[in-house]
Amino acid sequence: MDHIDKEILQILQKNARTSLKTIAERTFLSSPAVSARIEKMEKEQIITAYQAQVNPTKLGYHIIAFINLNVLPEDKQKFYKHAESIPNILECSSVTGEYSVIMKVAFESTMELDSFLGQLQKFGKTSTQIVFATHVGPRGVQVQDQDQGQH
Repeated sequence: MDHIDKEILQILQKNARTSLKTIAERTFLSSPAVSARIEKMEKEQIITAYQAQVNPTKLGYHIIAFINLNVLPEDKQKFYKHAESIPNILECSSVTGEYSVIMKVAFESTMELDSFLGQLQKFGKTSTQIVFATHVGPRGVQVQDQDQGQH
């Protein structure tokens, strides 16, 4: 991956709907060349998806929380299969520390969150933090070379 691929990634992470023409102009390539680079990065799974970021509150999800869960190693696969079926789980990651799993969830009410926490108890001990405000939202990873700096 060269500096042009990294520039394309930076552009797409800021706005995945940026046109090939615009990306081509900013990278001094032709649109077909940009398209080929993007397809290659998709094939290599550098680019894994394109998603719109939405405001959960505007959709009625007023409760965002992080839930730590201590799942026994032998129950992890069963839990992950269960987690994949729950649309309220926005992210689920294996982590180090006192808990083995951390989840980001979205619910319409604290009552729904409480009910969900009750369901999780069959998998292990939980600890929950409800989000009051997010000061740095989701963003892409830094892909520029160190000597190029940030844009």
